[in-house]
Amino acid sequence: MVSRVIVLDTGPIGLITNPKLSAQGIDCNQWLQEQIKASNRVVVPEIVDYEVRRELLRANKTKGLARLNGLSQLIEYLPITTAAMHRAAQLWAQARQQGQPTAGDKTIDGDMILIAQAMTLGVSDVIISTTNVGHLSRFVSADLWQNIAPN
Repeated sequence: MVSRVIVLDTGPIGLITNPKLSAQGIDCNQWLQEQIKASNRVVVPEIVDYEVRRELLRANKTKGLARLNGLSQLIEYLPITTAAMHRAAQLWAQARQQGQPTAGDKTIDGDMILIAQAMTLGVSDVIISTTNVGHLSRFVSADLWQNIAPN
């Protein structure tokens, strides 16, 4: 039985897919394995894959790309939907109307798309696993990956 849904942000995915495993990278990979063993549903949102992938491509990091591709085979990949994009646009506008934008007015604001993707999963126990909680937690449950214990 799945106990919770964990949506990965760029920080944890970067740590997991980096072939030069730092101590933190090893810890993050172990954390991911524990989440999977605990039957938690771990999700790679398409917007996050895009953000990590574009940098790996720019830097010609083929081993990192291979690890990113492998990760999408290991855990669930969440494509961007029209519903998620519509929700992201609503969130973007709401943040600005409240005087609390999360990015510049000319940016696409990937964090809003990430938040919307998490929201459109339609589950009550969803959390974004990140290395920077910041403004994510204003809209959806988010925490540092190290703080999310397997259930």
